[in-house]
Amino acid sequence: MAITAVNPYLDGNFAPIHQEITTDTLQVIGELPPDLSGIFVRNGANPQWKPIGPYHWFDGDGMLHGVRIHNRKAIYCNRYVQTKGWKIEQAEGKTIWSGLMEPPQMDNPYGPYKNTANTAIVWHAGQLLALWEGGAPHAIKLPELETIGEYTYNSKLTSAFTAHPKLDLVTGEMMFFGYSPFTPPYLQYGVISAAGKLLRTEPIDLPIGVLMHDFAISENYTIFMDLPLTFNPERVQRGEPLLLFESDRPSRFGILPRHGNNRDVRWFESSACFVPHTLNAYEEGEEIVLSGCRMKNSGLLEPVQSFDEQEGVNRPLYEWRFNLKTGLVKETMLDNVPIEFPRVNEQLLGKKTRYGYCARVANNPIVLFDALIKYDFNRGKSETLEFGVGRYGGDIVFVPRPHATTEDDGWLLTLVHDEGSETSELIVVNAQDVTSGPIAQVLIPQRVPYGFHAAWIDEAQFQT
Repeated sequence: MAITAVNPYLDGNFAPIHQEITTDTLQVIGELPPDLSGIFVRNGANPQWKPIGPYHWFDGDGMLHGVRIHNRKAIYCNRYVQTKGWKIEQAEGKTIWSGLMEPPQMDNPYGPYKNTANTAIVWHAGQLLALWEGGAPHAIKLPELETIGEYTYNSKLTSAFTAHPKLDLVTGEMMFFGYSPFTPPYLQYGVISAAGKLLRTEPIDLPIGVLMHDFAISENYTIFMDLPLTFNPERVQRGEPLLLFESDRPSRFGILPRHGNNRDVRWFESSACFVPHTLNAYEEGEEIVLSGCRMKNSGLLEPVQSFDEQEGVNRPLYEWRFNLKTGLVKETMLDNVPIEFPRVNEQLLGKKTRYGYCARVANNPIVLFDALIKYDFNRGKSETLEFGVGRYGGDIVFVPRPHATTEDDGWLLTLVHDEGSETSELIVVNAQDVTSGPIAQVLIPQRVPYGFHAAWIDEAQFQT
């Protein structure tokens, strides 16, 4: 069923597609590396029916796009994440749930909201999971991208599950959290073993429900961000928004030992901001160092982004240093370029890294990404690969080369859409030479709408 475009996130390459396909060998411009073998999977919002009321980009049903690369060849497939809500609406032939721009439907017989599983994906303990931070993960079969069903760790998962769990590839553990907008405890923190067993869930005290999209880990600590993007039902009664950025509240960062509990959390205060995504965290002497993209306010639920000449750039890369001995906080802007989707070589997540990778936010009223940036923190410099006029990318994944001996020995992969030709492709870039451009462009036989987060799963991982 065609959806009438009613706002920018239902138009152009934000508009959904409805055909699920599986291809034969794709056309490749350039040459795929012989030792690049696995599948690139990206999640995103793709509503199957016309929305009820105002539509926000975050509302759509999850759709996975996968490009499998093996023996210098590539194939593509895309599949809806068939959640319970997706199946109900498929059977009804229409949308049942309203979106984020509307109050929760407390009178909806199917429940007040729908788990769309549309935000991110993670591979852990032999299972690919599609994630949405308001509910349980969904297990996905590789390489077909077929939905297996909700994944609740043998019913031990009793909270929501973040779209950004953190993996320690040394211990094999996966850390996660789930936040509750309205009822205490407003935050739950969990650790999953390398074998995929949910070891425990710890309640963490917050003064009010907040939107907590991301967090970070270091080698021995977990860092939560209690930022002033708050939920308050009393505001709704006054005709004000349920979710609001309160600029007069400080940002709070909670640091606790990885296997600690609520009593062990140390809270540090800083200036009001919102951090949609973290790059990394690590320990250096008495300090915990955190980096991520910093917003002056949230702006997450606005249909377009704004730029204030007086306040300067929004979403620059920032660093916070929390001194565990003195309790002091130091925050520094590392670059004055607006960025998103920050990533490191995830084999080193939680440790100090030399390099970071991110997408550059285009100077455009709609949130688009027009370039790839590689940061060299040792030299304090960066290199930029622009995608070209009318070409926009997304989440950038670093894939280490097998048997690599240096941190940046590998490739950067991202989906790019050309608005002029209305075509999409997966580009492969040598991470040690980003400015030379793609070494391979895998042409996708249908348009891939702009989406959210991606991951790479090595062939050897999902074959076993």
